[in-house]
Amino acid sequence: MLAICAVIAFVIVWKQSNHPSELGTARALSAVRATLSAPSLKNEATGSSAMKRGEQVVFEGACDASGAVPIDDRHFALADDEDNLLRIYDAERGGKPLRSIDLNPQLALQDDKKKKKKKSLESDLEAATSIGNQAYWLSSHGRNKSGKLKEERLVFFSTNLPQVNGALRVIGEPYRDLVDDMVAEPSLQAFHLDAAQRLAPKAPGGLNFEGLTATPEGSLLVGLRSPIPEGNALLVPIENPSDLVWGTKPRFGAPLLLQLGGLGIRALSTWRGRYLVVAGPPAAGQSELFVWDGPGTEVQLVQGAAEGLNPEAFFTPEDREQIMLLSDDGTQMVQGVECKSAPIEAQHFRGQWLTLTYAKKRGASAQKSPHHKF
Repeated sequence: MLAICAVIAFVIVWKQSNHPSELGTARALSAVRATLSAPSLKNEATGSSAMKRGEQVVFEGACDASGAVPIDDRHFALADDEDNLLRIYDAERGGKPLRSIDLNPQLALQDDKKKKKKKSLESDLEAATSIGNQAYWLSSHGRNKSGKLKEERLVFFSTNLPQVNGALRVIGEPYRDLVDDMVAEPSLQAFHLDAAQRLAPKAPGGLNFEGLTATPEGSLLVGLRSPIPEGNALLVPIENPSDLVWGTKPRFGAPLLLQLGGLGIRALSTWRGRYLVVAGPPAAGQSELFVWDGPGTEVQLVQGAAEGLNPEAFFTPEDREQIMLLSDDGTQMVQGVECKSAPIEAQHFRGQWLTLTYAKKRGASAQKSPHHKF
């Protein structure tokens, strides 16, 4: 069983090593840490597992589910890291998307060198969340698998909340300097992100963003799949997300470290006052689901929740009694090839309904389901 604890890092600026590229070496981070033991999550009333699996739903027309935003208690908008389309799905019915929205024209993600037919530039969208009627979308901000810098993979942008019917518009302009801002941020110097951003995302220590969720205070948490400093998953708060799309620099909160058994962040969400965290290795490997009440509280493993899946996104409507894990099935074999390479009519991904039996009902008192400020 994974040994898990929550570690809150209020990072103090320290001198960089003479060898900043030596990521993963044993260094003492300049941070104040509060460590808590964390057993696997159990139903307090019965002592049984805090998770029950429900129906598995198959969605068509995409393979690489990577980020999702709830539209209502039945529909969600999905980002796929293999293209720049948002697809609207019915979580109960599954099947083909109800509609697809091409982001290329609004984000200027097309190669103008192609005169006869413009080629879409893959932005590698990896995460999404919403605050009120505004949705936020985040690309990986990592280099491509060959280690080459691609400007189209450096986008943070906002839209109105997608609808089953209705126009989608990009709000403001895509923000493209987030990595540079993090590299320059004093509170993040201990993590050597400048060295990390020069590596391929699945190379040891390579930079890769894969999680995004909102806090109760209206900030965003960016979750890094990699690097994993000293085996800790890194969360970076952005306190002014709505300002970025109008050209204002981000204001970062104190970075947070979660000790998740050496795993990095694959997906983030919130549901009924708790954070949901999918964590996995920097490259291929089994992911796990955790729940967390925020700083000062235990991170708890929901055993078996992600078994057989490759979850990279959530569907977590507050009014439902279940949540859904959305699996990136791009490497699943379909018709003798990986799903992402199969004909579009054969492409699909899975959604797994889960009942988290520990969960408090919405409206529970603050004493029973506290919110913690970052």
